[in-house]
Amino acid sequence: MEKLMEKEAVKPNIEENVAYLHKELGVGKSFDIIQLELEYAETKMALFLVDGLVKDDLLHLLMKFFTKVKKEEIEPDTLEKLLKTYIPYVEISTQDNLNEVVDGVLSGPTALVVDGIDQVIMIDARTYPVRGPEEPDTERVVRGSRDGFVETIVFNTALTRRRIRDRSLRMEFMQLGRRSKTDIVICYIEDIVDMNMVEKMKDKLSKIDTDGLPMAEKTIDEYISGGFWNPFPVIRYTERPDTAASHLFEGHVIIFVDGSPSAMITPVTFWHHLQHAEEYRNKPLSGAYLRFVRYLAVIASIFILPLWYLFNIEPELLPNGLDFIGPNDKGQIPLLVQFLLVEVGLDMLRMAAIHTPTSLATALGLVAALMIGQVAVEVGLFTNEVILYFSIAAIGTFATPSYELSLANRLIRIALLLVTALFGSPGYVVGTILFVFFLVRMQSFGVPYLWPFIPFNIKAFRDVLIRTPIPLKNRRPRVLHPQDPDR
Repeated sequence: MEKLMEKEAVKPNIEENVAYLHKELGVGKSFDIIQLELEYAETKMALFLVDGLVKDDLLHLLMKFFTKVKKEEIEPDTLEKLLKTYIPYVEISTQDNLNEVVDGVLSGPTALVVDGIDQVIMIDARTYPVRGPEEPDTERVVRGSRDGFVETIVFNTALTRRRIRDRSLRMEFMQLGRRSKTDIVICYIEDIVDMNMVEKMKDKLSKIDTDGLPMAEKTIDEYISGGFWNPFPVIRYTERPDTAASHLFEGHVIIFVDGSPSAMITPVTFWHHLQHAEEYRNKPLSGAYLRFVRYLAVIASIFILPLWYLFNIEPELLPNGLDFIGPNDKGQIPLLVQFLLVEVGLDMLRMAAIHTPTSLATALGLVAALMIGQVAVEVGLFTNEVILYFSIAAIGTFATPSYELSLANRLIRIALLLVTALFGSPGYVVGTILFVFFLVRMQSFGVPYLWPFIPFNIKAFRDVLIRTPIPLKNRRPRVLHPQDPDR
C-alpha cells in the first residue's frame, strides 16, 4: 500500500505508461478492466476503463469524433488542443501521477493515454447501475415528496441542490479507505454553519485509517462518534432530501457516502431522533398533536413494562381504584421470564420478517399473532396482561422515527426490568435517574444530547415540545452557533 502512495510520473513514451497501467489495473486478470489500443491522427493512444462503469454511447461518440481529426490539426500543443477543441465533453481533466490514474479508473472515469504527452487525460464518463429515487420505507408521509436518496452519491447531492440553490451551499469531496477509496461528500451552507464544526468534522474524517468501508455510513459512524458501547445514536440518518435540506438550513453538517441511501446529519440531540416530516406536512395544531402522541408512545415503550412489573411485585404502591392492574393469573412461569421471552420473541419475529419475501410477510404476521400468541396464552406460557402491555411497548417502539433510537430504548427497557426485578421500587427509581443522568452527560460532537431540556432554553424547548408554526420559527438553534442566527 505504501507503493500506491508514491508518485509515479507520467512519461512522454506511451509504451511505458501503458505497461504500468496494464500491470497495476490487472488487465487480463479481471474481465471488466478494458484496455483499448487506438491510433488517431497518426498518434498512438490507449483507453483504460472499467466495463459497466462508463457510458458506452458517449465513448463511441468520442471515438467517432477522433476518426475525423488529422495530425496537423492537433500539432503543436497536442494536449491543449485535445482538451479545448477535439474532446467535446464537459467533465474532463488531466493527471500527471499514474497511481492517481489507477485510482481514478477504478472509481469510474476513463483514462486516455496519448503518445508524446506527459499527462493522462481523464474523461469522467462514469455511470452507475442504480434504482430510481423513491419514497423511503421508514420515512413515509401522507402528503409530500416521494423522492428519496439512492446509492449513488452524485444523485444524492443533486437532489439536495434541487432544494437548496444557495450560492454558499458547499459539497466537499473526500475519499476514505486505503483499498475501497470510497467517495464521501461533506455538505453544509457556508454562510450559516459554524465553520469550526466543519473543520472538526473534516479532521475526524481525515483521521479514519482503514482499508475499506464495507458498511458505508455505519463504518464512518463508529469511527467519528466514539462511545462504542453506547447504544444511543449521536448521528441521525435520513433518506429524505427535504429532511436533509431542513437541517442544512438550521446549520447542521450532512455527510453523504457513496453506496448508501442514508445521509448522516451531525450534530443532533435526542429530540432530533423523535422528529418526523409528517409533523410538518400538516397544520401546526395537527402536527403538534402528532408529536405529542409520538412522545407518549416513546415514553411508554421505555417505562410502561418495568412500571407494570413493579406494581405486580409491590401491589401496595397502587391506589385502591387501580388494584385491577395486576394479573389475575400469573401463569406457569415467573413474570420476568415472560417479559424476557416475549422481548426475544419479538426480535426473532422482526428478523424473520426482514429475511422473508414481501409476498409472505403478511402470512408470517398472521402465524405469529394468531397461532403462536393465542396458543402461548392458552397453555399458560404467557398471561393476557403481559401480551397487552408488551404490545403497547412494541407499538411505542415502532412509532419511534429513528430505528437506532428504538433499539437503544429497547435495551434500556430490558435493563430497567432487570433492576426492578432485583431491587424493587428503589431499583426502578435509581435506574430511571441513572438513565436520565446518562443522557445528560452525553454529547453529539460537542452539543449536549438533551439540549434544550438540559441545559434549559425555554424558547427552543417550546419548539421541541410542540410543532411550532414555521412563520414563528425565525431563529436557528443557538446550540449550533450559526453565523446567521436569523432565518
